[in-house]
Amino acid sequence: MERMDSLAPDARAGAVPGRDELIERLATLPPVERLLGLDDLEKLNAAAKQPLRDAAVLLLIVNHESGPTVVFTQRTAHLQDHAGQISFPGGRTHAQDGTPERTALREAEEEIGLDPARVQVLGRLPVYRTGTGFEVTPIVGWADPPLEYRPDPHEVEAVFEVPLAFLLDPANHRYESAFFKGALRKYWAMPYGERFIWGATAAMLVMFHRVVTGAAAGPA
Repeated sequence: MERMDSLAPDARAGAVPGRDELIERLATLPPVERLLGLDDLEKLNAAAKQPLRDAAVLLLIVNHESGPTVVFTQRTAHLQDHAGQISFPGGRTHAQDGTPERTALREAEEEIGLDPARVQVLGRLPVYRTGTGFEVTPIVGWADPPLEYRPDPHEVEAVFEVPLAFLLDPANHRYESAFFKGALRKYWAMPYGERFIWGATAAMLVMFHRVVTGAAAGPA
């Protein structure tokens, strides 16, 4: 597992809320229209027109003395969906899960060997619909170190952490565009050192930033 503090000199530029403040913020979520701009809302509405499968991910904050971090995985290159991309631990809902929280914790245990007993669930973010056919519930969790990660080699190439302050700093939130299969696609990105966090994962981080800071949605 990698701690990546040394890769970005401005990693601690953002304001970092404590656990109690996070619980308070997540308890009263603003309308999704305040968290997402028109482009994002149009993408979510377009995604809702297709059959959607339930999924959940774990946005896990690790409470290091040097400052809290967030846990990410880099997916292996051979996977059918999102090969090589950076994501939160998580995956599809199973019938026996019962709740998105259980899905996120089960998937994190399967993907990176995280003991669910080590995680305090702080709350949820609004559901995020993806163009690949998933309705994803982001679950925000909190854990004290040390944590032991045992990544599944079939699914996870690497497990790494990024300072929460970097992720909460809007100066690090980029809204980019690129042509894909003949169409112009727009997406959020948060490049951090060698890692390129983008797409749905970055969009959920933007929502998280807006929930915990009270910031309104920008043009995206």
